[in-house]
Amino acid sequence: MPGNRKVRQGVVVSDKMDRTVTVQVERLVRHPMYKKYIRQRKKYKAHDPANECRTGDVVTITETRPLSRDKRWRVRAILKSETSGAVQ
Repeated sequence: MPGNRKVRQGVVVSDKMDRTVTVQVERLVRHPMYKKYIRQRKKYKAHDPANECRTGDVVTITETRPLSRDKRWRVRAILKSETSGAVQ
């Protein structure tokens, strides 16, 4: 894979689809006038070929070619599993 692909870290909020998970990515953005940090959230649909991810897992996703109408991301690694709590 080329080295200039975007990578995000987030929490799986839905695993109801087949080989697809919804990942919510949270980031802090500084308000231009008030200088206060605002929490922004965005949801991405990511490809999970082995159906390994469960709701609540912390995962990293990486940008990829379009896989479907909404899917442009792929699950790279499960950092923390909600069921076992193990960090891999």
